[in-house]
Amino acid sequence: MKALLLLAAVGLCWAQYNPNTNSGTTSIVHLFEWRWADIALECERYLAPYGFGGVQISPPNENIVITSPWRPWWERYQPISYKLCTRSGNEDEFRDMVTRCNNVGVRIYVDAVVNHMCGSGGGSGNGATCGSYYNAESRDFPAVPYSAWDFNDGKCKTGSGEIENYNDATQVRDCRLVGLLDLALEKDYVRSTIAQYMNHLIDIGVAGFRIDASKHMWPGDIKAFLDKLNNLNTQWFSPDTKPFIYQEVIDLGGEPITASEYFGNGRVTEFKYGAKLGTVIRKWNGEKMAYLKNWGEGWGFMSSDRALVFVDNHDNQRGHGAGGASILTFWDSRLYKMAVGFMLAHPYGFTRVMSSYRWTRNFQNGEDVNDWIGPPSNGDGSIKSVTINADTTCGNDWVCEHRWRQIRNMVVFRNVVNGQPFSNWWDNDSNQVAFGRGNRGFIVFNNDDWTLNKNLQTGLPAGTYCDVISGQKEGNSCSGTRVNVDSNGFADFYISNEAEDPFIAIHVNDTL
Repeated sequence: MKALLLLAAVGLCWAQYNPNTNSGTTSIVHLFEWRWADIALECERYLAPYGFGGVQISPPNENIVITSPWRPWWERYQPISYKLCTRSGNEDEFRDMVTRCNNVGVRIYVDAVVNHMCGSGGGSGNGATCGSYYNAESRDFPAVPYSAWDFNDGKCKTGSGEIENYNDATQVRDCRLVGLLDLALEKDYVRSTIAQYMNHLIDIGVAGFRIDASKHMWPGDIKAFLDKLNNLNTQWFSPDTKPFIYQEVIDLGGEPITASEYFGNGRVTEFKYGAKLGTVIRKWNGEKMAYLKNWGEGWGFMSSDRALVFVDNHDNQRGHGAGGASILTFWDSRLYKMAVGFMLAHPYGFTRVMSSYRWTRNFQNGEDVNDWIGPPSNGDGSIKSVTINADTTCGNDWVCEHRWRQIRNMVVFRNVVNGQPFSNWWDNDSNQVAFGRGNRGFIVFNNDDWTLNKNLQTGLPAGTYCDVISGQKEGNSCSGTRVNVDSNGFADFYISNEAEDPFIAIHVNDTL
């Protein structure tokens, strides 16, 4: 009986770590600040055909409208209510997106902002995306409703009411993060209200949640509202399926709050991943790609089955949030493609690809003072649609890294090699490395300042393979490089250090 109860508990727990993607899909993409109508189209026309498992969306609930600076991206992280009404669309458009994406097997993950409401200096009135009244000064949010009783003002022990010392775990969780009104999550009313919001989204059909600012909530408080959540909608998910949970906990070491404290609730964002990988790919501090042989737990990362991994996210691609200058982004496209390629080929963690928009950067004293700039917008502040160019890239200043051939094809690669072991590692003691995934795929990188010309054991069946970085299989030929694997699994690889993309990837689904 004890064994049966234990198995039941493990089964219940595991659902929180399972991304609930369709079988055979292994990565999600963050379509940062996209409109719901554009996401619905992208699920149908691109994400489903290329094997993306899901989409992380921007917060869907009503937020404050900030006009100075003009409509920054971070206004989305200042809630006014839990009405589904933002620059991305209204509730009808949200429902349409979730339905259409689920119908083609692409899941939706909501960025849930539940640690706080808007900033303490946010004023009052009806300046919110749904027109709801609020008063930040008196802590009055009648559209929820929340009142002064529902915030941590009396619980925080710092003189300013702000977090003043990140080495004090109590401050980090009970005081205001950059002025944002901190909700009293120990109160059952607040927990139940948050759960009601999340259950509304679950009933519509979402597959899970990124829990924003989890580090600033007590793990037990998060567990308390997660315990109130419904199972997923059986129109698209098996009965008794729990929502996927991944918690934003910035843990680069050196602080009392650790990612492992949150494992009981679900997966956790592994911020060391992008910071360390960026340092290696940039070859800073004497780091070499040869050192990646024991990448993952061997580098002090959390257990693979607890990690949500990414090269960059919407925060740290702007120089803040975690990781510092080593973070690779679309601005460093050549190195970035290598880093994302490595992430998608390597078995560690559950992977999330970033999809961004451009903004005009302005560096002063080493910092981008334009890091606040919101998404491509019309004069009235509404978000511009994502237009698609003839070459399948995006217009209107949308970057759409997920549509870059190299990244899209590596999402497919990860699906093809899923479940296969890390194998056939090779390196030159410097920045030329290669590894396989069992007998399904093989990847080679040249990040040195000289040519790679090597005969390597791939572990793959004999045949002619199409490199999916320089091109792909098109009809009966390869649009890029061909790789011939002999009967013993060996193949010759030549990669110039001056190549546009100095890496090659082959898998068993792209053979002639």
